[in-house]
Amino acid sequence: MLTIRSYAPADFEKVVALWEACELTRPWNDPAADIEFCLASENARLMVGVADDESRIVATAMVGHDGHRGWIYYVAVAPEHRAKGAGREIMARAEEWLTCRGVPKAMLMIRETNSKVIGFYERLGYAVEERIVMARWLKKPPHA
Repeated sequence: MLTIRSYAPADFEKVVALWEACELTRPWNDPAADIEFCLASENARLMVGVADDESRIVATAMVGHDGHRGWIYYVAVAPEHRAKGAGREIMARAEEWLTCRGVPKAMLMIRETNSKVIGFYERLGYAVEERIVMARWLKKPPHA
């Protein structure tokens, strides 16, 4: 079982360590900046899942929306807590947060190299959509 709550500033080191353990960080995604941006928005939330038996953060999900589409990012579950329901619980809470705000659709972006999670999301009812994601750096990326 998890207790899911909103992120608190004291969680920073533990959250980033979990993201690193789950290989979610990249040189161009500064976790501190992403968390700060999330916290500054009324349309976003960072949730943490605390293991009831350990009192430590074992899951996260960052959720936000543009009014029509919801986006769920930084879904992380500590390796030793996988296949025990933590991922389902944090995803259900993220979806509930979107639903309560009238958002009709939840979206995910998964790196092609992260194929191990595709089955998990498919079991939750997510499907691959025919889309091309295009991007352009508006400022020099930190890894350049």
